[in-house]
Amino acid sequence: MKITKTETFIVHAPIGLEIADSHYRMGHWGFVGLKVFTDEGLVGTGYTGTHCAGDEMIKQTIDRYFSPQLLGENPLHVKMLWDKLHGGNLHQVGRTGLIRYAHSAVDVALWDICAKAASLPLWVLLGAAHAGSTILTYNTNVGWLHFSTAELIENVERAVEAGWTGVKIKVGGPDPAQDVARIREIRTRFGDSLRIMIDGNEGWDFNTAMYWGKRLEEYSVYWFEEPLHADDVEGHAVLARELSIAIAVGENLLTRFAFRDYIKVRAVEFVQPDVTRVGGVTEWLKIADLADCYNLPVVPHVGDMMQIHQHLVAATQNSPMLEYIPWAQELFEHPVQVRKGHAELPTVPGASTDMRQDVFSRYRVD
Repeated sequence: MKITKTETFIVHAPIGLEIADSHYRMGHWGFVGLKVFTDEGLVGTGYTGTHCAGDEMIKQTIDRYFSPQLLGENPLHVKMLWDKLHGGNLHQVGRTGLIRYAHSAVDVALWDICAKAASLPLWVLLGAAHAGSTILTYNTNVGWLHFSTAELIENVERAVEAGWTGVKIKVGGPDPAQDVARIREIRTRFGDSLRIMIDGNEGWDFNTAMYWGKRLEEYSVYWFEEPLHADDVEGHAVLARELSIAIAVGENLLTRFAFRDYIKVRAVEFVQPDVTRVGGVTEWLKIADLADCYNLPVVPHVGDMMQIHQHLVAATQNSPMLEYIPWAQELFEHPVQVRKGHAELPTVPGASTDMRQDVFSRYRVD
């Protein structure tokens, strides 16, 4: 099999609501990626997820630097191609950032072809690790920072009624005391059986995270995600040591070496790589294996809107659950199906990245 051509794209899909965390407020999600065509008729689709900023630079990276290196290659040689792109002419000017996002899209497209060539869903090709046909999810979409406390309570109540046993609530607003009050209200209303995660999106400095983290301990918070800037490995290590709340990090770490640095000093207790940012499936699996060496769970950040990560969680022994963010589901031919808080694993061959042409054309912006 040979790669004959590639076609890149930028899609800005409406989220369905305006969302906010400690840094961003937005109403659309960006999908930047490519279709990889082969001489045997198989087409692979891969993409990265963005805040609709810098998309044209990611697309240009694929068009100008990565696509020419793919032509004529066998797409099934996906690991060789990963090394080829990583060690190519962009190596010295950038191995992370937008180049990594672009690399992620390419690698996902190649794995999509691998699974289609085997006539298997990707999670089966990679080696199914979970018994049964579903995987546990937790709901992030209920807890955005701009929701009032009343709205937050209503959202969590609906999620619990629909079968979710875990929710994530954003913190990092102007008044940390208000953040704590919201968590206290949720714990009081829903009791100890609800798993509550919080996410600071790098919004607090060390003193704020330590002071208010201590006050959050009494509410049995399951994890504290990105309390500090992602580059502050030592700060996260101290928080992990001093707080009874587990520390979760990963959506802004882009290489296995960055994860290694966190894991070695015990600065992370829930490892959260995003397949659309770390270099695709190839690198994601290495990070998951690294975490497993330290007996750490992997619960990915889903910049792919769960489509690819459902396969990765299902194929990874130390990945206990999947984040639920249901944006842009109309874009996909086979969107993730979640019922009673569990994602039903796909049976269609591939990585679940194929997009509906009518919706794709409607939201395409390049």
